[in-house]
Amino acid sequence: MTLRSRCLLLACFGIWSGSALVGGSVAYAQQAPAADTTTQKSAGTPVQAPAALASATTGQPQLPLPQASPHAVIEQTLGLTDVTVDYHSPAVRSRAVWGGLVPYNQVWRAGANENTLITFSRPVKLNGKDVAAGQYSLYVYPRADSEWDFILNRVTTHWGTENYDPKDDVVHVPVLPEKANFQETLLYWFSEVKPASGRLNLTWERRTMSMLIETDVQTQVLAGIAQTLTQHPGNWQLLAQAADYLVQNNLQPELALRYINESLRLNDAYLNNWIKARLLASQQDYTTALIYTRKALKLGSKDDDDFKNQQATMRVALTEWQAKAY
Repeated sequence: MTLRSRCLLLACFGIWSGSALVGGSVAYAQQAPAADTTTQKSAGTPVQAPAALASATTGQPQLPLPQASPHAVIEQTLGLTDVTVDYHSPAVRSRAVWGGLVPYNQVWRAGANENTLITFSRPVKLNGKDVAAGQYSLYVYPRADSEWDFILNRVTTHWGTENYDPKDDVVHVPVLPEKANFQETLLYWFSEVKPASGRLNLTWERRTMSMLIETDVQTQVLAGIAQTLTQHPGNWQLLAQAADYLVQNNLQPELALRYINESLRLNDAYLNNWIKARLLASQQDYTTALIYTRKALKLGSKDDDDFKNQQATMRVALTEWQAKAY
């Protein structure tokens, strides 16, 4: 049976039987048995598919019926890294989930139907553990009375945990499950999103598990700046933008000075003078910073909205830096 036929069979049977198609758990250190084409798993328990329904899914038009465990995709950008989770969301439906629907001490597909997939566009750290860019199957290993594990596995074409092999695991990320408000359908969500990090959370029933995703955003930004400036030599605005980013993030002042001096050599404008003033002030050279601030105020055009928006800030800086310079 094709994967599409299998999905439709599960969707239909899940609706008729009223069961969430969570399915698929195997012993933690054992390979799951080969798939039985006459059965489908629901919450780890084999369910016999009606023969008439099974035959009807092959080579026949399909009814547009909703899935018992609907498909969902969530994406978050952390710095320059895109993180995507592609999953199916089962429902509680008044059943015991942890230790019941999802057995303890067995690998669980962290969703329903096909593998739950997680994709990173750039390398990341998961709770401090290095993970290369790419797509992985995401599993969970729950325990009754200790830490759980998020598991990333390099095989992304299995049906849940069928044929799961721990030899293909890339990383195990220990996490502590926490109590949560009741959540009927399984939900992945991001929190604590910052320029270089964020948390991926899985919440279902009354449990939440979370892992920290960190990116080396500054290294990536600096490499991107260098590449872009090499591709566009002599662009004073790009040089000014690069220097401005370094000043705002207090990074590599020597490199920022080199960029802004080259920008000023190419075009003596209010913007790059103001950036250099701020760079000098960050190095506590307030006397020279005042010179560049006054020059920026003279060069700015009254018809330039950006300049007009920054005038007040520049005048406040003049007052503050004068007090520190003299």
